[in-house]
Amino acid sequence: MQLINPSEVQRRLDTLKDQDLYIHLEMTTGAYAAHRDSSKHPAANFITNALIRYTHGSISGNGPYRVGLKMPQGWAYSEGLTHFEESEPERLIMAGHDSQGKLVVSLQLSREPF
Repeated sequence: MQLINPSEVQRRLDTLKDQDLYIHLEMTTGAYAAHRDSSKHPAANFITNALIRYTHGSISGNGPYRVGLKMPQGWAYSEGLTHFEESEPERLIMAGHDSQGKLVVSLQLSREPF
């Protein structure tokens, strides 16, 4: 994965809008490792292979980045994104890693299921 290039991510968001897409969205603040440090509040969310269609997608921030997807009935939103996968031209795969390189958040969009 490469550091996010906001103009390239925006270009891909524009390319994928107004289409049925599969979304993978997850976030963890240490839910998998909370048993090692009881001072950490375990929190996580996860959704995969749900169909969405957005009418407007945008990336903002100076890094870590935020991506918002405006849908007819609401929004999908992800914050803390730091990296994206350049070698996946048909899918948009983004992730946020903490200072130790651990995954904190992931947002992925694809025309095919994950």
